[in-house]
Amino acid sequence: QVQLVESGGGLVQAGDSLRLSCAASGRPLSGFSMGWFRQAPGKEREFVAFSGSSAYYADSVKGRFTISRDNAKNTVYLQMNSLKPEDTAVYFCAAKTTHSSNWNYWGQGTQVTVSS
Repeated sequence: QVQLVESGGGLVQAGDSLRLSCAASGRPLSGFSMGWFRQAPGKEREFVAFSGSSAYYADSVKGRFTISRDNAKNTVYLQMNSLKPEDTAVYFCAAKTTHSSNWNYWGQGTQVTVSS
């Protein structure tokens, strides 16, 4: 089992930056692919960023967000720069084993609100 706990959300103004953290316990994250997702009010959860053998991003955040991981701290980060009001959402991290097609573990989410 892997437990994921997100932190770092908050209320910021457009153009500001935030760094979200996803701390894992139970198993080393080095054996997992990691992802960030978000869900805005009234919308479905959507993919934001992926970290595995390579990293890739949703087009809406490409060039502004960066996913990284610190295996020594068993933590994954999402650096979010040049935030926009449309980035407002609850952000979730997720973990899956390398060959799994499904995300096996999810955190509880952290709220990010960007005011204009």
